[in-house]
Amino acid sequence: MSREGIDHALRRLHEEKDRIANALLDLDTHQGYQFLKGAKLTGATVRRWIDIQTSVAWLWRLFDAYQRALASAEELRARHSRPNAEQLAELNRLLTGPSVEPAGAEIPLEKRTLLGPASERLTLDDVVARMTALYEETTDAVAATDAVWSALLSRLAEAEEDWRATEGLARSLEVSDPELDGIGRRLAEVRALVVTDPLSLARDGRADTRRIDEVRAGLAPFRRGLEEAATIRDEHGERLRRIEVSTGLVEAAEAEARQVRDLVLVKIASPVLPDVPALAPVLADRVTALGGLREQGRWPELAVALNELDRAAAEALDHARAVHGTIAGLLDRRNELRGRLEAYRAKAGRLGLVEEPEPARLYEQAQELLWTSPCDLRQATVAVAAYQRAVASPAKRAKR
Repeated sequence: MSREGIDHALRRLHEEKDRIANALLDLDTHQGYQFLKGAKLTGATVRRWIDIQTSVAWLWRLFDAYQRALASAEELRARHSRPNAEQLAELNRLLTGPSVEPAGAEIPLEKRTLLGPASERLTLDDVVARMTALYEETTDAVAATDAVWSALLSRLAEAEEDWRATEGLARSLEVSDPELDGIGRRLAEVRALVVTDPLSLARDGRADTRRIDEVRAGLAPFRRGLEEAATIRDEHGERLRRIEVSTGLVEAAEAEARQVRDLVLVKIASPVLPDVPALAPVLADRVTALGGLREQGRWPELAVALNELDRAAAEALDHARAVHGTIAGLLDRRNELRGRLEAYRAKAGRLGLVEEPEPARLYEQAQELLWTSPCDLRQATVAVAAYQRAVASPAKRAKR
């Protein structure tokens, strides 16, 4: 290169040196790099960190050698405003020849030749090319590790928040549960891995959060149960009153079913009746028993017992009403037959059949069955059907 070419190359290389220095400083201050640098690492992560440290050390050695070679060229050019041919040749050698000898760049014995050099010498461009590849490899490793670590820490923070909330509820309720303690220990074990060896929880280069998620999944039912227990602690009085109201409704429904049963036994002949339940006293006893749990502050147990009792009261009320409906259905059937009989008598009147001997006889027979206690529903049903046919037959003949 001419003097002008050398001056241009020096300016370019100086700018290049500044950019390299800034890039190395950016790497050193990168959040992921600082995390790795400050952590007590183990396992796969410490092995990755050792590789990163080795690469970074090589980057700085190469950069230091690069700076020294460039500084030598800059000093030589500064001493000679009008360099002669020998000085130009030396500047060309420094800028384009193998003028860089990085520290620790000895060539392994098995790779040397008999007359070859013991250490490797590189051009400035070779150094930049080597640093570029090494820098990209190192930053990729730092970024990948940081991505895994950040994802794990984020999910771990959510799990630990769940744990603190659940543990706080347990303390406030004075609850001690060995299984809950076991979940806490598993969370601590996962935390130790996330903090010291996040790469042990990586899969295909990505954060594998399954162990954290399993802990959170195991914690969820405990938290729901404790939240419900806390609600019961604050609202148990109202819940008990509602259950007492439900128990009263069951008692009233059962009493009504018994009354209608007694009436059916008088009004209907040989009825097949379901047994009337007597669950209200049992429910009342269970409500009374809840007082002991409340007085002892056993809120989780009280929550479970209240939920079960709530369901039992609702089921008992449904059962009592269903039994009442079944029993009352016999009276409804009698009343329905009475209504049908009178409807066909009205039709017979319109057809002029009221005084006809056979329809009149069938009507009197059905009426006697339906208005006699106890009423034989089977015979009454047959009688009403016979009267219906007697009224309908003349009407059909008339249409023909």
